[in-house]
Amino acid sequence: MRDILRSYGWSEYFESRLAALGRPDVQPGRVVETQRGRLSLQTASGPCEATVAGRLRRPGAGADLPVVGDWTAFWPAPAGGPSVVTHVLERRSRLSRKVAGARSEEQVVAANVDLVLLMMGLDGDFNPRRLERFLALAEAGRVDAAVVLNKADICDDPEPKLLAVRAVTSAPILMVSALTGDLSALQLLLEPGRTAAVLGSSGVGKSTLVNHLLGEVVLETRGVRESDSRGRHTTTHRQLVRLPGGSLIIDSPGVREIQPWSEGRDALAAVFDDVEALAGSCRFSDCSHDVEPGCAVREAIERGELDEARLASLRKLRRESEALERRRDERCRREHDRRLGKLYRSAQREKRKRWS
Repeated sequence: MRDILRSYGWSEYFESRLAALGRPDVQPGRVVETQRGRLSLQTASGPCEATVAGRLRRPGAGADLPVVGDWTAFWPAPAGGPSVVTHVLERRSRLSRKVAGARSEEQVVAANVDLVLLMMGLDGDFNPRRLERFLALAEAGRVDAAVVLNKADICDDPEPKLLAVRAVTSAPILMVSALTGDLSALQLLLEPGRTAAVLGSSGVGKSTLVNHLLGEVVLETRGVRESDSRGRHTTTHRQLVRLPGGSLIIDSPGVREIQPWSEGRDALAAVFDDVEALAGSCRFSDCSHDVEPGCAVREAIERGELDEARLASLRKLRRESEALERRRDERCRREHDRRLGKLYRSAQREKRKRWS
C-alpha cells in the first residue's frame, strides 16, 4: 500500500518524520483538497475525508494548519464519521505570502512543492513587476521556479515580452498556449512523484493548463474580460491532482495581492541579483542609488543596461519587507509580554493560595 503513497510524493523524509511521532495509532495521508475546514486526503488505502483535531486549531496557528500538499498523520475514521488529522508532518518546502489586508500574518499557499510554475498571459495580464513578486515568493520558499508565458496563440509579437522576462530572471521560460498549443516542453519539467504548483492571476489559464495536462476537463474554467484580460475567480480552492505521467500538480485560485513571506532569508537579493551586483561597485557602501556620485546602478540605468522600473520595484519590495518585519517584531513582543503577564498572575494566585 505504500506504493500509492509514493506515487503521491511520499519519501524517506516523511517516513522518518512520521516515525518520530512515536504514534502507531496514526496513518499518513496527503492533503489533496481543502474546503471550509474539511480535508480530502490521499492515503495508502485510497481517498478519505478528514477534519482537523482541536489541538491544531489553536489561536494564531494559521500557518501551521494543514494545506494542500501537506503530509499529515491522522486517526482512521470511526464508524460513520470522518478521519481526524492530528499532526502536520514537517514540510520540506512551502510557498507563503502575507495574508491579504492589514494583518501581518503568514498564509501558506501550498506545501511540499518541488517546482512552481509562474504563469503570466501574453495579453493584458503581462506584468514583469508582478512576476518579480512571484519569484521572490518562490525564492523565499526555496522552491525552483519556471515561468510559463501563456496565450501564445493570441500574441502576434511575443519577442519583446520574452526579452522583458529574461531581464528579470534566469529561470526557465516556456511559451505555450494552454488552450491549443503543444505542452511537451512543460511536460519535461514534470517528473513522476514530484509536485508542481501553478501560480498566477485570475484568468491567466491555470485550470485550462492543468486540464490540458490531464487530457480531460476536470477543473472548471471561464473566460476573461476583454477590457483588461482579468479573470473571474473561477477556481475557489486549491486542489492537488495526479497527472497521467505520474507527476503531481496543484491548481490554485488567482492571486491578486502578493507580498512574499520570508523568515531569515533575503529572497530579494537573489531575485534582484543584477541590481545587487551593480550595487557592489558603487563608490559608497550605503549608496541609495539616487544622487550619490559614483553610483554604478544609476550609471547602468543611464546606459540603458538596467530598467529604472526594476530598481523602483526592488525599493518598493524592500520597504514592504522592512515594514512587515517591524510589525512581526512588535506582534512577537506583545505576545511575549502577554505570556509573561499570564505567568506572573498565575504565580501570584499560587502565592495567595499558600498564604491563605
